[in-house]
Amino acid sequence: MLGRRVNKDVQERYSADQELAATYRDKLTAATGVEQELRRAQADGRPAPELRELSIALDQAFAEAILAAEASQRAAMGAKAYASDDPKTVRPAEIAQRKAAARWSVRPWTDEVDRLRTAREAHKLSFRPVART
Repeated sequence: MLGRRVNKDVQERYSADQELAATYRDKLTAATGVEQELRRAQADGRPAPELRELSIALDQAFAEAILAAEASQRAAMGAKAYASDDPKTVRPAEIAQRKAAARWSVRPWTDEVDRLRTAREAHKLSFRPVART
């Protein structure tokens, strides 16, 4: 076997991240759908409790999409970027993460995580369900 051997728990976490990363598009589509529903409800002048429920649903959808994007980012970094239980692997994993963050295959995921976090925070700070009179 050529290459670096990977600890079993590192391989399990890496596989779990790959599985979660595969659901990213579905989670992003769900978040987009909830956002469109919220905007339609605002335009229709629906009651504040209904808008609040949609706002909470959008926040949860953003959170799930962020988790999937972060998993995609870690999976793109590779198994070297995961630290195992052994303290000797922590520093090499940190170095591998920094090196991987500069790669062209990881950078789009970093940008996507930042974009989703910004959208979630903007929603939290700006949305207030107000009843129209």
